[in-house]
Amino acid sequence: MKDLAIVLENRPGALAEMGDALGHAGVSVEGGGAFVVDGQGVAHFLFEDGAAARRALEAAGIRVQEEREVLVQRLNQSEPGQLGKISRRMAEAGVNIEVVYSDHSHQLVLVVDDIAKGREVSEAWMLEQM
Repeated sequence: MKDLAIVLENRPGALAEMGDALGHAGVSVEGGGAFVVDGQGVAHFLFEDGAAARRALEAAGIRVQEEREVLVQRLNQSEPGQLGKISRRMAEAGVNIEVVYSDHSHQLVLVVDDIAKGREVSEAWMLEQM
């Protein structure tokens, strides 16, 4: 799975154009979100095939700022504080979480500054939860 950081114009229809470009290319969005930050549209979306998504977006004139590998983490939704606990574990390992959102399967998606260390924390967390 790949997270694409996408630059969108802050205007009506920009998100629709992005969705249309992906749809015409047969690329599905697996999760993510879009926001306006300092007047600029910033989107992070999750794709099974990041390269196909990037090609579709760039062909439509939509700028992809970055494509990154992600950590996908299942949390125990019935236990309050799960986000704090996994975030604390990442912090204690020196891993900075740069982007966080959910996918369509209600899993936590993390874009981190050190994917190898982050993966170690994520895998240890999953083993403890079993």
